[in-house]
Amino acid sequence: MSFEILSGIRSPKDLSTLSETKLVQLADEIREALLTIVSDRAAHFASNLGVVELCIALHLTFDFSKDRLIWDTGHQIYPHKLITGRFDQFSSIRRRGGLMGYPNPAESEYDLFVTGHAGSSVSTVLGMKAADDLLFQDGRKSVAVIGDGALPSGIVFEAMNNAAGLKKDLLVILNDNKMGICPRVGGLASYLDKARVAPFYNGLKRDVAWLLNKVPLVGESTEKMLSGFKDALKSFLHGGMLFEEMGFRYLGPVDGHDIKSLRRYLELVRDVKGPVLLHVFTEKGHGFEPACKDPVKFHTPSPFKRDPDNEIVLVKKSSEISYTDIMSDAIHKAMGEDERVCVLTAAMCAGNKLERIRDEFPERFFDTGICESHAVAFAGGMAKSGMRPIVDIYSTFLQRSFDQIFQEVALQNLPVVFCLDRAGLCGPDGPTHHGVFDNSYMRIFPNMIVTAPGDELEIRAMLDFALASTSPVSIRYPKTKVEQVPRDVAPVQLGKAEVLSWGQDGNILACGTMLSQAVAAAEQLRREGLSVGVVNARFVKPVDEEVIAKAAATGFVITLEENALMGGFGSAVLEAANRHVLNTERFRILAIPDAFVEHGDRDELLAELGLDTNGLVRVAKQLCQTPASTDVRR
Repeated sequence: MSFEILSGIRSPKDLSTLSETKLVQLADEIREALLTIVSDRAAHFASNLGVVELCIALHLTFDFSKDRLIWDTGHQIYPHKLITGRFDQFSSIRRRGGLMGYPNPAESEYDLFVTGHAGSSVSTVLGMKAADDLLFQDGRKSVAVIGDGALPSGIVFEAMNNAAGLKKDLLVILNDNKMGICPRVGGLASYLDKARVAPFYNGLKRDVAWLLNKVPLVGESTEKMLSGFKDALKSFLHGGMLFEEMGFRYLGPVDGHDIKSLRRYLELVRDVKGPVLLHVFTEKGHGFEPACKDPVKFHTPSPFKRDPDNEIVLVKKSSEISYTDIMSDAIHKAMGEDERVCVLTAAMCAGNKLERIRDEFPERFFDTGICESHAVAFAGGMAKSGMRPIVDIYSTFLQRSFDQIFQEVALQNLPVVFCLDRAGLCGPDGPTHHGVFDNSYMRIFPNMIVTAPGDELEIRAMLDFALASTSPVSIRYPKTKVEQVPRDVAPVQLGKAEVLSWGQDGNILACGTMLSQAVAAAEQLRREGLSVGVVNARFVKPVDEEVIAKAAATGFVITLEENALMGGFGSAVLEAANRHVLNTERFRILAIPDAFVEHGDRDELLAELGLDTNGLVRVAKQLCQTPASTDVRR
């Protein structure tokens, strides 16, 4: 398919020249462009297919070169990027040096925040509107597009409550497709389902409501009667009284795939005073039948193409087993062996490969929706009552529950196990998803035990150790295929590292699955005549201080981790060295530098940061040229 119209869109202003027929053609071309992307890489797909018409209608109604637009979560940003003049660069999306798969202010004035976590759009747009009003920019419109999956996040209701209190002119568009990444859950999901079968309700200008407002009132009892009738009528017309009771004028539901209808209602609410919620129904995967039938599978599908019969053909059939698979199997086995073990996740059942657990142990599986803070506090309550909860959440998303980790778990010293999936660099997802801070933010809490298995062989043993602990334990593992370091695996003991070998010239202390890089580097250095040992740290807290002292006495010490430099494993090693008054002149900490890492292939990023085998070898050679002090102690 040629991109006759799309290739000529240099800015949203070009949309105004298109007829209704041409706008429909543009929507088709955008969907075709999305299909070209997923033909050779994993990319967010179904969510983008679902917002094409909404995106076009928004840019036809508003001028977002000055008006404000925040796309909540941000993974549905592709149509927006195409409409805002980035078609020529679109083939580079999610590749190193190319377009980011999320909004990015460095790319365009139309992207205001790098959004990659759900729920903050209403807060940020409200903040921008408040600032615009204070700076006498009150002509600017403010719009947040938020999905029904993100809606239950606590911060959304905090923001809506604040917006209603401030009476700010704010438009919140609820993009309701009955999905998050997985099917939505909870009471609010049931509430929104009622709207799908309810008649249209316009909280702004319903004729009957206008008539009731004109009826002369005779006495207080008549006023109460009419007021009650009005509320009852609204409840009959639509089950969605929640938003109006919160102070938002409600409009909807509206067909999110009808550009003409969307434009009409967007124009209706554009100049309304006060906060407004426009409820839009969309279909995740719209326009591509396989994605409509299975939006979970096609959220971020493996690369695929269509054959001449329009059938799906996978470009890369991967049989690689990931650390997520191994941890899921370990959790499943633990739940079969101990009825106290349960698992909680935050709308990431598919991402964490928990479907089998959900199906076989439904009474001990809890999907809280995109509510990480609640999930952790919930787990604390379960642990207090005698269960052994596992909180299985991506490293980057667990950051949202920082206070609950402190208050409801660590402070109470409760045996909650945190399985931190996607720890380390998450490749093409970029800085919003890199899990490079958990070693730092977990180890600061008293009572918290922080672990990092070195390879596949340690996952089950590490989980068993954690479930047997009477204190909270975190276990981190990356989004990558599993690796095994051949050896007789030592038992997991609290605070004890696993020494693979000692070196006479120096030693590499590897944290987590960087172990394979350390082993490869040590082997290469040995071939070049240097004796370098390898230690599998296993524990970030408590670290093995005996091993650290011995390593310092032997030669140089390199710590290696896929975590931020500040406050991570290397910092823990230096703190231990300080307690033992060790000479740290020949210590080197290799970690993620104090900067946000852009998107790209994980191996490519590791090499660029000097955290691959070649980087290790280079640093080790430099340290070998550094004269050693006569005493390891200062």
